[in-house]
Amino acid sequence: MKTKILRVAEGKQSTLSQLYINDIFQCYLLEDKIRKVKIQNQTAIPAGIYSLRLNTWGGKNAEYRQKFPKIHKGMIEINGLPNFSFVYIHIGNTYRQTAGCPLCGFGFDVADGDYQIVHSKEAYEMIYPKLLAIAESNDKSISIENNFQF
Repeated sequence: MKTKILRVAEGKQSTLSQLYINDIFQCYLLEDKIRKVKIQNQTAIPAGIYSLRLNTWGGKNAEYRQKFPKIHKGMIEINGLPNFSFVYIHIGNTYRQTAGCPLCGFGFDVADGDYQIVHSKEAYEMIYPKLLAIAESNDKSISIENNFQF
């Protein structure tokens, strides 16, 4: 499957993206600001091609096993990033909750010059099985592209 994160807008400290699987829009994603020099837990993932994998040993697993007992089999991790580790697609609403990871949501808003997303839990429940299937498949690649439109 073809998986892509397309970045479409920048706020003061936030980056808004769209997640596509097989060229079909799935949900919005929110990351920290794009920076030339990485700041731990405060920097968006560099554009590039990476892979998805299922992480069953990281710290968020216990929390997500309780929050999503019917679907959780491990965290969906974006793997192969330079100077980044344990980068999961997870729930949250503002850039302050990203910890350097993409948050998922079904809508977005702007507050004080930064993007935030809404309905994160619902978006996660919808995209998790799809991303799990990709992480368990032969084609685990995910591209991250900058294509700012607003």
